[in-house]
Amino acid sequence: MREADVVLVGGHSVEDDELKYGLSVTGLIHPEKVWTNKSAISGDKLILTKPLGSGIINTAVKGELADKDMVTKSVRCMSALNRRAAELMAGFDIHSCTDVTGFGLLGHASEMVEGTDVGMVIYTSSIPFFEEVQGLVEMGMIPGGLHRNKEFRLHIVETDPQVPDWMVDILFDPQTSGGLLFSLPSQQAEEILKELHVEGIDDAAIVGEVIESTRGKIVLK
Repeated sequence: MREADVVLVGGHSVEDDELKYGLSVTGLIHPEKVWTNKSAISGDKLILTKPLGSGIINTAVKGELADKDMVTKSVRCMSALNRRAAELMAGFDIHSCTDVTGFGLLGHASEMVEGTDVGMVIYTSSIPFFEEVQGLVEMGMIPGGLHRNKEFRLHIVETDPQVPDWMVDILFDPQTSGGLLFSLPSQQAEEILKELHVEGIDDAAIVGEVIESTRGKIVLK
């Protein structure tokens, strides 16, 4: 909270079997400085700033199947703010942006194309994810939220036969404190990616592009 320059103004205690911590966030933003999730433009590149798989790892923790290194990497990622990424983005022509949280990457990406004149292609080989989660998915260590995300949004996703089932599950994994997914002109993508990496946002990657030919759909390749 100190890193984010925010103030805690109240709180409650909850008696439950599991430790919980949540915040209700209130703030102000200039109306001309808002990035919406509905304004992607055909030809844009898509960049994701954090790896996927935290929901699967959290489920493995509950099942006592997560090793120490896996948990350490996941906690480090979840505790990192998106602030620096957003500050860098302010220097570029960001057309559309969403965080990647409980609906998973494909759930939030669906909101970016739903009811618009564009679609997306996601290049699954470029997706950053915690490498350990492949094995966990193949073991069936999948959070309930992943199933619900998949049931709700799978109808707008077209999957190339070469994309493995475990990758599709990772793309629907509900994230805790996930990264940002944003679109910007293709000619700016490599430059901002370089700046993100210089600032220590090492997992940031170009993961796809916005296209017109599949309006309202997401194609996985």
